[in-house]
Amino acid sequence: MSAFIIFIILIVLVGFYFMGMYNSLIKLRNQVKNAWSQIDVQLKRRHDLIPNLIETVKGYMTHERDTLENITKARAGAMSANTVAEKAKAESALSGALGKFNLVVENYPDLKANQNFLALQEELTSTENKISFARQSYNDQVLFYNNKIEMFPSNIIAGMFNFKQEEFFEIEDDKEREAPKVKFN
Repeated sequence: MSAFIIFIILIVLVGFYFMGMYNSLIKLRNQVKNAWSQIDVQLKRRHDLIPNLIETVKGYMTHERDTLENITKARAGAMSANTVAEKAKAESALSGALGKFNLVVENYPDLKANQNFLALQEELTSTENKISFARQSYNDQVLFYNNKIEMFPSNIIAGMFNFKQEEFFEIEDDKEREAPKVKFN
């Protein structure tokens, strides 16, 4: 009789252990989703700022139509991307287009003195910083989640309940990995 009770207690304890493991996987998956939504919010903010920036500079940059069109195309591509990998690639292209834009702006001293432009540029810089922090947070959450899915014994529960690994938000363009070059005139 007492062996039966001990057996039942062991079964219950193992059940609670597996339930706790399952709940921790759910918690980590939800943290990944939350971290992704934080990136998405900042990317939307970035996408919303770009038309205002382009509208502000149109009058100054009459000879730079290609640069402005490239930003607009890159923005459209970034807004239509769906998966993490697609968004990472599209956002990389948008960052490149904005980088080229910032180089062109140097040729327009009147534009650089325009208060609307300065305010928009400050907003965009602030947003870029927030995107960077949100990406880091997202990748940290993905790392925790993916580790939990792969490590024993939680990998058993993950396999049983079809938990899938999440993608990291990675830089695809090797040029973005390089440190920026600073030049003083």
